[in-house]
Amino acid sequence: MFKQYSHLKLTTLISKAQNGLVLILLCGLAACSPPPLVQQQAYVFGTLVEVSVYGVPEAHAQRALTAVLARFDTLHRTLHAWQPSDLSRLNTALAHGQRAPVSPELAEMLRDVQALSNQSGDLFNPAIGGLIALWGFHTDAPQSRVPNAAAIARWVKDAPRMRDLHIEHNTVWSDNPTVQLDLGGYAKGAALDDAVRILKAQDIRNALVNIGGNVIALGTHGERPWRVGIQHPRKPGTLATLDLRDGEAIGTSGDYQRYFEVAGHRYSHLIDPRTGRPATGMQSVTVLVAGKRAGTRSDALSKPLFIDGAGHLAEHALRMNVADYLAVDANGQIHVSPAMTARLR
Repeated sequence: MFKQYSHLKLTTLISKAQNGLVLILLCGLAACSPPPLVQQQAYVFGTLVEVSVYGVPEAHAQRALTAVLARFDTLHRTLHAWQPSDLSRLNTALAHGQRAPVSPELAEMLRDVQALSNQSGDLFNPAIGGLIALWGFHTDAPQSRVPNAAAIARWVKDAPRMRDLHIEHNTVWSDNPTVQLDLGGYAKGAALDDAVRILKAQDIRNALVNIGGNVIALGTHGERPWRVGIQHPRKPGTLATLDLRDGEAIGTSGDYQRYFEVAGHRYSHLIDPRTGRPATGMQSVTVLVAGKRAGTRSDALSKPLFIDGAGHLAEHALRMNVADYLAVDANGQIHVSPAMTARLR
């Protein structure tokens, strides 16, 4: 179950996050949060979540917030990769070469993940859950050990991919028994889109939803846009601020969210399926996405840009229809697309 933290100031939230948040919600600060702003926090998806609702009576806002957080809890219990869940039960069946029935909702998610993986050239590859576990990231705290090179090589040779998965009439199976699903790079974005749907159904027109730095905006914060800051991957504070328009979402992938260090080398949870090792070419990548399923796409599409590194950043972003991005490479150099430059402060 999720833990709720009602009406906490964002300064408190940031101190508890301990580098878990990619984005600092500047408008959560007391200096720019005039009433009627109703906020609620929870701990879900392994991170802190904040939902802010503007412009409706508190009782109305609280009903909507309760519905959103209940949905987040359901997704958490459905999609958890290493605790008992619908997804972990599916992974057990796949490992034994069995066919498994899944809910229509999960089947549709897996089809969506397949499409996004194909779009990314398999760099966004949630089928490598077993490799992520090998690196020690299927625990609440990283295990701080580098796997045996031979074990990594076996996973690379087996090459589990989303295309190995078959989904038919809500039944799922795989031709490759090493396929193990980890939807950690997808679930937060899908939850953002679900939150917007629920808020609109509750007649909420102005809100901001932040799931561990993945953020989506609904309407405005009074007479001004919702403003967020893009966190520096190595220093306290922000690289820049950005005004989010109605329906826009930002997603960030960074090597400072989940990582461990051995002999002075940083190993993050963002693993390159081509090498079986954590990607090292970037410190962070932030993308801005608008339109249908903006939350889902902002979450998923930041991953392949991070993994592929700075050398092909513009080309890869164009192939995935990502016009707005800000990236910091391994050397600390900042890369900003022309479209994103026009939006940043």
